[in-house]
Amino acid sequence: MRTQQFIIVLIFSAAISCHSASEDKAITTDLVNSPLTANQSAEKVLTPKIQMNEESFDFGEMQQGESVTHDFILKNIGDANLIINTAKGSCGCTVPDWPKEPIGKGEKATIKVTFNSAGKSGKQNKTVTLVTNAIPNTKVITITGNVIVPEKE
Repeated sequence: MRTQQFIIVLIFSAAISCHSASEDKAITTDLVNSPLTANQSAEKVLTPKIQMNEESFDFGEMQQGESVTHDFILKNIGDANLIINTAKGSCGCTVPDWPKEPIGKGEKATIKVTFNSAGKSGKQNKTVTLVTNAIPNTKVITITGNVIVPEKE
């Protein structure tokens, strides 16, 4: 009887783990879309290009539970509109806010990154990955800081 229960639990566990693993590996074309082909040179294709005044920012010391925000400024110095498809933080504590509309050539835009230090302690190093239509199509920006835990009385 126990052997049968063990086998049923084992089969059920295997079925659940296979199902969730396949959902995590969804194939997208976000990282392979490129206007360049083998028959064209980069000089003939109009593409956006990202220029940033900074790619990392150190918040310094902050108290645990504090939320801090920094604005990263980018400029499209390319020849076509820049589109930011997604911006993803490396964890749930790092939340980016980015423009959803195209950024014209020569225009600037702001990527607002908020870090919530609740439940964190010590040195923190978090990233935000932008997926765009520029070449290369990913841009990583980094925030760092040191979370101070208040002493208990």
